[in-house]
Amino acid sequence: MKRLHRTATAAALALPVVAAGTASALPAPGQASVSVTAPATPGSAARAEAPQLPRPTGPYAVGRDTLHFTDHARPDPWVPEAGARELMVTMYYPARAGTGTPARYATTEEIRLLLESQNLEDAAPPEALSATGVHSRANARPSGGGLHPLVVLSPGFTISRYTLTSLAEDLASRGYVVAAVDHAYESVGAAFPGGRMLTCVACDKLKETKDYSIATTVRAQDVSFLLDRLTGGQPAWRHAQLIDKKRIGMAGHSLGGASAGSAMAGDSRLRAGINMDGSFHGSVPDQGLDGRPFMMLGTDDETHRPGGEDESWDTAWERLDGWKRWLTVAGADHFTFTDTPFLSEEFGLPAPELSAKRSIDLTRAYAGAFFDQHLRGIPRSLLDGPTAANPEVRFNNP
Repeated sequence: MKRLHRTATAAALALPVVAAGTASALPAPGQASVSVTAPATPGSAARAEAPQLPRPTGPYAVGRDTLHFTDHARPDPWVPEAGARELMVTMYYPARAGTGTPARYATTEEIRLLLESQNLEDAAPPEALSATGVHSRANARPSGGGLHPLVVLSPGFTISRYTLTSLAEDLASRGYVVAAVDHAYESVGAAFPGGRMLTCVACDKLKETKDYSIATTVRAQDVSFLLDRLTGGQPAWRHAQLIDKKRIGMAGHSLGGASAGSAMAGDSRLRAGINMDGSFHGSVPDQGLDGRPFMMLGTDDETHRPGGEDESWDTAWERLDGWKRWLTVAGADHFTFTDTPFLSEEFGLPAPELSAKRSIDLTRAYAGAFFDQHLRGIPRSLLDGPTAANPEVRFNNP
C-alpha cells in the first residue's frame, strides 16, 4: 500500500452505525473479532485465524465507542446537496479490564474499497484484513483515575480512521482519551449511518484545483465542531466527563497531520500537535502557533529532510514559534506511521524497509512521549536527542 500520494493515508472502524442525528452516540456492541479461513490468493497464503495488532503498552485496558456527528451549521463542502457536514468518530478511552465486548478492525466493504483503490484487490482477501484483531472493547466501563487529556487523530486523504487504530489504542492504554475522525467524502470508503458507504468525492474535486489547503481548512472546522460537541455544555458523548478540557492535542497522518497545524491555528483549545509525514499546504500561518509545541515526524529521505523536495516542511519549521522537533525515521515510507506496515507484512502486500514492529514501536514511543511532555507535564528524555536504542530516528535542526 505504498502507492498513495503524501496527501493520503488509511481507513475506518467496524462498529454498527445507526440513523444520522445531530450527535448520535452509538453504544451498540462491536462486532466480534472472528477467526477467518481465507481463500488462497496471489500474494497471500490462506490463514486459519486473523492476525492481531500489537498489544498496547500502557497499564489500562481500552474501551471504544463510535459516534456520528452532524454539524447543521455547515453544508458539506464537497457534496452540498447532501446537506449538513457529517463526521464519524471512534472514541478510545482508559477502561476497566474484562468489561465490554470484542470489536472489529474494519468492515469488509471498507477494506475492499481500500484494496481496490490501490489495485490490490487480488492480493489479499478483504474479509481477512477486516477481521484483524484489536485490543479495544466496545462499551467497556471507564476506569477510575480522574480527568484524562484528549488527543484528536485525523487520517490522511483518501483513507479512513481505522489505520490509526494501533496508535489510538496505545494512547488510550497510557491514560488518554482519543477521538479518531472520519471526515465525510474524504476517503475511498467509510461507513456512515443508514447503510451509507461514503466515498471520496473530494478526490475528484481536488484533482482539478490541486489546492489541498481547502481540505485542511475543512478539517480544522471539523475538529473545532468536534471539540464543541465533546467538551461543551451538553456533551454528545456519554463518557465526556473523562476529558480534561484544558489538555487537548491533535496528531494526524499525511493530510491529517497538515490539518493539525490548521486546526491549532484556528482553535486555541488545541495545545499541542504532530504532523506525521504530511505536506503542510500552508497550514502553519506566518505568525506561528502562539508558542504552542509542534512535532514533525517523517521519512528520512529526499522528501522530508531539511532542504528536501517538500519545501513546506522548511517553511513550517521557520514559522513554528514554540517548542518544536523535526524527526525523520530511516527506512520509513509514507505509511510507516499507520497500521499499514503491519497489514502489509501479515498479508504479503508491498511493505517498507522498516519492519512493522519497529514502525509501530517508534510511532507509539515518540507520539506518546510528545503528548506526555506537553499535555501531562511529564518530561520525556526521548525527545531531547538521538538515542542508541532508536538509531533510525534523526533529530534535524536546520
